[in-house]
Parts: sequence; C-alpha cells; structure tokens
Amino acid sequence: MKRVNAILVHPLFQKCYRRLEILEQDRKFCRHQMSHLMDVARIAYITCLEQNLGIEKDVIYGAAILHDIGKYAQYEEGIPHEISGEKIASEILNSLPGDCVYSEEEKRMILTGIRGHRRLRDHAEPLERLLYTSDKASRMCFACPAQSKCDWSAEKKNMEISV
Repeated sequence: MKRVNAILVHPLFQKCYRRLEILEQDRKFCRHQMSHLMDVARIAYITCLEQNLGIEKDVIYGAAILHDIGKYAQYEEGIPHEISGEKIASEILNSLPGDCVYSEEEKRMILTGIRGHRRLRDHAEPLERLLYTSDKASRMCFACPAQSKCDWSAEKKNMEISV
C-alpha cells in the first residue's frame, strides 16, 4: 500500500482534502471524507475478489481515495467533481515519488474510474464499474438522520444492506 500512502501524503491531495473538509463540516447529508473513501475502497476490493477481476489492491484503493478529490471545486466553482477530480488525480499520480509510481495503464484505469464514477457508461471498464457501484453501495441511507430531506430518489437510496 506504499503507493496509496504516497497519495494520502501528497501535498495536492492534502490541500484539496482539507478544503473539502472545511466546505462539508456542517453538511447534514453524505460527506466525502476518509470514512467514505475507505468504505468505497473496501467494498470495491471485496467485489473485485468475489468477481475474480484481478485488479491490484493498491490500484483500487488509489482510485477510491482519489475519486471525490475534486468535490471542493464542485462546491466552489460549479465544476462537476468527476471532471475536476480527474484533473487533480492526474497531477497527483504524475508527481508521485519514483518508488510509488503507477504504470501508465494503471493511471489510465484510475482516471477513467474517477471520470465515470457518477454515471455508469454502457461499456464501462471494470474499475470504473467497481467505483460506480461501490460509491453507491457505501451510502447508508437506512441509518441516515437526514434521509427524509435528501433529494436522492427512493430508488437510489440504500434502504438495506446489500453488497
């Protein structure tokens, strides 16, 4: 997990993550903090193992940690976070230290996953599909105190545990 930890301590990740923490500190609905990112990573990795997809653990965790990194730009600038997140993640992935570098194919997979984690394309790649489904499955609407005020449709809300 050396590569994932390099992402976590990267100055740009820290800057964007801290900005998002401040912007969401009073948010009543789903937040995009480390507990959510780790839930997405764990669900995606378990699903990967169950489906025998063969995606490396630190590729899944790297993508999950980065998938909402552009959320602050959505709040501040109105840029959809999958678009700003892809750009920020690319900058982070391209500036990791030499012993923590992801291959070009791994970076492509991660960036495609980030870009596609909000709307599932017809021919989504395996990591893209994992991020999409894990992101949605990570939300515990059934236990959320703000659930009745949430603008998600009833069909979209997770009202029972299913993974």
